[in-house]
Amino acid sequence: MKTELLRFNGAVAHDPAIDAWLWQHQGALGDIARHWFHAMRRCGDEVRELLHDGCPAACLGDVPFGYVNVFTSHVNVGFFQGASLQDPAKLLQGSGKRMRHVKLRLDVPVDAVALHNLIELAWDDIKARVERG
Repeated sequence: MKTELLRFNGAVAHDPAIDAWLWQHQGALGDIARHWFHAMRRCGDEVRELLHDGCPAACLGDVPFGYVNVFTSHVNVGFFQGASLQDPAKLLQGSGKRMRHVKLRLDVPVDAVALHNLIELAWDDIKARVERG
């Protein structure tokens, strides 16, 4: 059974509003959010972005694959199709039908290699989903 892909209108190659959003969040949490959103931006030339529900989302065309959001004591690095991603490091949290996130706290070390791998997997996954239609 084919699953309909979530699509967002207005994704662009580089949205200055996202840079402003990222720099509004100062300190260590802002640094974390900037680092991981830049990792999503670096997935490929086809990455597009927009603010969705008040936070930066990274897309392939108009199909989102990841986002970051800053909270009082943590940063979420989220994946729109996260439930289908292989996660041997067990970083992903959430119980929804599709979405998952990694919660990054200042006092808990992150497995950066595993999180980079999740971002790359999410990118590869969304490319395959878009190609299948």
